[in-house]
Amino acid sequence: MSKQHFTTKHANEATVQRQWYVVDGTNQTVGRMCARIASVLRGKNKASYTPHVDCGDFVIVTNAEKIKFSKDKMDRKVYINFSGYPGGMKETVASDLLAKRPEAIVERAIKGMLPKNRLGRKMFKKLFVYAGPEHPHKAQNPQPLTTTKK
Repeated sequence: MSKQHFTTKHANEATVQRQWYVVDGTNQTVGRMCARIASVLRGKNKASYTPHVDCGDFVIVTNAEKIKFSKDKMDRKVYINFSGYPGGMKETVASDLLAKRPEAIVERAIKGMLPKNRLGRKMFKKLFVYAGPEHPHKAQNPQPLTTTKK
């Protein structure tokens, strides 16, 4: 009886197949939607997932202005920006940020769920967030991504 030795196949830049997905943010809860998107950006939805390789897909988020928060977070959640100078800390409530820059809420949520290194920055570049329903990526033929588990 001969022993068979199986080796694990690791993904690399040459073997990664990338897809384009589009997510409609209308009435989606921010945390749940962004967790699913971060997983797709990392490539965890694929059987060939390799932690040290960027094997994730491209994701387009539309209607970021229509997202929602659970409970009363819209009025209580605070986003902090610090310029690095004394007195340079600015606090913004989620409802104000949603009115001014709705893309920023989705981008910040997803960026916080990705690795904090070069690889995470590379994954983040595959995310495209738009406030309205239109996006300029029609040529890539993006497929709809369901963000809810069934």
